Amino acid sequence: MRCEIRHTTEYHYPEPAWDSFNEVRLHPMQEVRQTLRSFHLDVTPEAQISSHRDYFGSLVHHVHVHEAHRHLRIEAQAMVDTHPITLPLPAPLSVIDGQVRRQHMEFLVPCPRVPRGDWPEVFGVTRPGPDDDLPDFLLNLNGFLHDKFVYDGKATTVNTPLAEFAQHGRGVCQDFTQAMLGILRQLGIPARYVSGYLYNGGGMLGADATHAWVEALIPGYGWLGYDPTNDCLAGEKHIKIGHGREYSDVSPVRGTYYGGGKGRMNVAVHVYSPQV
Repeated sequence: MRCEIRHTTEYHYPEPAWDSFNEVRLHPMQEVRQTLRSFHLDVTPEAQISSHRDYFGSLVHHVHVHEAHRHLRIEAQAMVDTHPITLPLPAPLSVIDGQVRRQHMEFLVPCPRVPRGDWPEVFGVTRPGPDDDLPDFLLNLNGFLHDKFVYDGKATTVNTPLAEFAQHGRGVCQDFTQAMLGILRQLGIPARYVSGYLYNGGGMLGADATHAWVEALIPGYGWLGYDPTNDCLAGEKHIKIGHGREYSDVSPVRGTYYGGGKGRMNVAVHVYSPQV
């Protein structure tokens, strides 16, 4: 399906700010599951913009506003065609052997938001055996986490520890995603954090902002996306921006500035299918 995306981030400052430097990760990826047709980044006031590919392959824009300003507006517009996914064939968990783990160690080791822990036991997940079907286990885990937790946009913040979410069981897509990452990595299954969008007309949770889900490695197939917030695979209604170990690797906009006082940020995300 074809999706048009408009992502607007605005900062308002009570006093003039200057030398604002921002890292912007809003450029959708080009990959088998989606085709990027166009992308445009508009910044007010006038800014110097450059870009580079980060370690994980995401296109990062660097936005520098030198002049004094009380209002900064960063708007990304994109058009993306998403494509149907194919399902993996059955495969035992034993296909993830030592060599596979060594090749993808960065998506197995602990990180600040997904620390080391006995997460399968914490979340009540029975550890699978080496002969159990990997795609089947991943799909069942996706549904289990969806049923176990309550989506609540006010229950957590971006810095809520995973252990706290495990205790209260209420949170947003980032929390659902980090729970699944913790479980899979503890089981030796490479898994990465994905940031992106949901089609607004899809009737799914998390479509009013950037969304997060998991990609798990299935040897012989590749990376397949799982969305525990909505109990579904990442399909045509999911638009991927990028992936990493955790949220901080793919945060949409972050930066620093001089002056300004305590600023206020507003974010608006619209993903829709254009009339043709």
